Amino acid sequence: MSPRSVAVVALLLVIVGLVVWLWARRQWAGAGLPRGRLVYGDTGRWERTREPLFSRRYGLTGRPDYLVRVGNARVPVEVKSGQAPAQPYEGHVLQLAAYCLLAEEVFGVRPPYGLLRYDNATLEIPYDESLRSRLLDTLAAMREARAHGSADRDHETPQKCLRCGQRENCDQRLV
Repeated sequence: MSPRSVAVVALLLVIVGLVVWLWARRQWAGAGLPRGRLVYGDTGRWERTREPLFSRRYGLTGRPDYLVRVGNARVPVEVKSGQAPAQPYEGHVLQLAAYCLLAEEVFGVRPPYGLLRYDNATLEIPYDESLRSRLLDTLAAMREARAHGSADRDHETPQKCLRCGQRENCDQRLV
């Protein structure tokens, strides 16, 4: 192969590499993920799903859609369908907080925030002591209600009942 041919091939490889790199950056930005290294995915599009995160201390298990390494922390990303609400729903925030707590327990570093990703926006939710306390209070209340069989349905949406993990045990289910 002549030196000119080698140079042409090398130039083409550089151009292809640049195009692939630009495409990857665009895909990452379009996913609404922060800069960092993706270390976990539960959507099936990134990598094989691993075991859920588990905390024996809190009796909690969960599987965030993504975990992104930012510094030493793993930041959970929860993907929701539809448009972002004016204010994030309390259930979405508490679910994300649970993933933050699990990431803190499993990886030993408290994430500074978690991300709620909607079709049109990504909301950064600070994982501060206030949210952590609210989550732990909610978990305690849920355990208490379950132990005494006194949980009350808080909605009028049959679709929520269909997807509920306690549906079979609930005397207030809609369907």
